[in-house]
Amino acid sequence: MSVMPWHEEHWSRLQARRARDAMPHALLLCGPAGLGKRDFMHRFAQGLLCQQPHDGEPCGECRGCLLFEAGTHPDYAVLSFGLRKDGVQRSEIVVDQIRELSARLAMSSQFGGWQIVCIDPADAMNAAAANALLKTLEEPSPQTLLLLVADAPWRLPQTIRSRCQRIEFHLPSRDTALAWLRQAGVKDAEAALDAAGGNPGMARAWAEEGALARRQEVRKDLGALATGRGEAMEVARRWLDNEPEQRLWFAAQAAADEMKARATRSTGPLVSQLDDEALDRWYMSANRTRESLRGPLRGDLLLLELLAGWH
Repeated sequence: MSVMPWHEEHWSRLQARRARDAMPHALLLCGPAGLGKRDFMHRFAQGLLCQQPHDGEPCGECRGCLLFEAGTHPDYAVLSFGLRKDGVQRSEIVVDQIRELSARLAMSSQFGGWQIVCIDPADAMNAAAANALLKTLEEPSPQTLLLLVADAPWRLPQTIRSRCQRIEFHLPSRDTALAWLRQAGVKDAEAALDAAGGNPGMARAWAEEGALARRQEVRKDLGALATGRGEAMEVARRWLDNEPEQRLWFAAQAAADEMKARATRSTGPLVSQLDDEALDRWYMSANRTRESLRGPLRGDLLLLELLAGWH
């Protein structure tokens, strides 16, 4: 399993707690997507269930490791989006899933060691599910561990967050990120890292899927709209058909670059006609629109309103 260098401090601290037999009963692994929280969780959980670990690292060969990697270890479970009665995948984690989890944790470990449950994404629990989990967190069973993984931990109730040991992943230094990207064989690592806002995992994924070209398309579209050479409706349609949330990320990034250029009294790359205050409002609106696309509102109207405001 590939180890990301910015994981090592968290890893060392948890292994020290394990050595002192002072493991918490719940961990909240949080931070931006792309920093390998789930890889860390998988590695840590497997190490706890491994029958012959070395410095907390799973051996990959014992019965526990083989069952874990096959997804059949009886003392490990992942709770995520379930299916509704009509077979459609849910968009939230519901209370019945948490109740089943509590019943499972009330039973003894089949291998006589840890019982581990991962809730991912934990920030997708609805209010009833979060309230049901609270009782489990307040009355933990011996040698059980809950691993909550969340990209947006602020969506979790404070009562849940306060009962978990928080493991927060931050963006690594630029030098560390670039070294990791180059070792991973990412071409044009600097441009990819800039596009991803300093997030190396996201930079790697975006470089592999051709997102850098998409970033240039977004800037070209905004430049055309600023000079009256583009149609907001046509741009909105194209953005909606191809990675709209990513395009809005790049649009907000472009607006931020425009503001930075103005701060140095130079011409911005997009030659926006908006004044400084309006440009700042548009930047915030682009980020809000990206969030709103995940809701029930019509994406085409959201994008059209935003792009019309740019023009």
